[in-house]
Amino acid sequence: MVESVTVEGDFPDPSTLAWDAATGLLPAIVQDADTLRVLMLGYMDRQALQTTRGKGQVTFYSRSRQRQWTKGESSGNVLDLVGIETDCDADTLLVLARPRGPTCHLDRTSCFPDAPGDFLAELDVLVADRERERPEGSYTTRLFESGVRRIAQKVGEEGVEAALAAVAQDDQALLGEAADLLFHLQVLLRARGLGLGDAVDMLRTRHRRPVGAASAAIRDSSSGLSLRSRLKPLLQNPRP
Repeated sequence: MVESVTVEGDFPDPSTLAWDAATGLLPAIVQDADTLRVLMLGYMDRQALQTTRGKGQVTFYSRSRQRQWTKGESSGNVLDLVGIETDCDADTLLVLARPRGPTCHLDRTSCFPDAPGDFLAELDVLVADRERERPEGSYTTRLFESGVRRIAQKVGEEGVEAALAAVAQDDQALLGEAADLLFHLQVLLRARGLGLGDAVDMLRTRHRRPVGAASAAIRDSSSGLSLRSRLKPLLQNPRP
């Protein structure tokens, strides 16, 4: 019996799945857990599902090879399991995974070349890679090496520039400044050991609160000194 590894998300009870109705094979749609882009479609039998759970890497039943097949077993482009959900009829699997390299055999991110995804989430993954690897010559590397205070100063500057563009410049200027602000904010979050997903989770939590409670939380977070007053010492005395 294959021992199970720890996964982040849910995993279905195999006994609750409609194996008989699907002739022993269930379609498994693989989705990037971070960008939400659909990566590929495969099929799982009971053993492939068990192996996926045990190895923590997405494994299918290959109908052409008539055997189990772990995605990336020859290329190294494996799919690290995050979790699996089932549809309402329990006859289709949605597999959330983090790819290590291109998923498609044509060296593309997805087997569906135009599959939509969350670009900000893709950028967040790239920023995390930069923070971990620190490649020479990278602007993002220079930001990380300058420290949290300098990055925070940069976020403050970009925020002011975005606000000024909103009241005094055209739409393209505002979009450009907004893009700069979003990027530098992602770097700041990552420098603090956080990610864009953590900020999104905070928004999601606030969205689910009763209207009055959500409004109070926003008021509490913005009470006290004005933004300019709180940022003034930082902007005047940045540390490299």
